[in-house]
Amino acid sequence: MPRRTKGMSTAEQNDLGASDFAFPQARKEPLTDASHVRNAIARFDQVEGVSDSDRDKAWRRIKAAAKRFDVEVQANDWRDLFDGGKAKKR
Repeated sequence: MPRRTKGMSTAEQNDLGASDFAFPQARKEPLTDASHVRNAIARFDQVEGVSDSDRDKAWRRIKAAAKRFDVEVQANDWRDLFDGGKAKKR
C-alpha cells in the first residue's frame, strides 16, 4: 500500500538513534530535519507521560535542532506552548 504522507515510516524511525528524538527514552518527536523540528514544537503540548525534567531536556534538544536546521522558535520556554494541549502542565 502506498504511503499517504511523506513523513517517516515506522521502520525509518526504528533505525534512528535515541539522540535523534526530543524525548529519547520515549522515542517521541524525531528531530531529523526542519519539518520534524517544527512538528516537535507544534506537538510539544500533546506529549503525555513525561516529566517536567524530561520536557526541559527535550526543549534543549529541540532548540539545538532548530538552530542546526535554521528553524525560528517563537517560544522562549516550553511552558509557553501549553495552551489547551492534551498534556497537563504541572
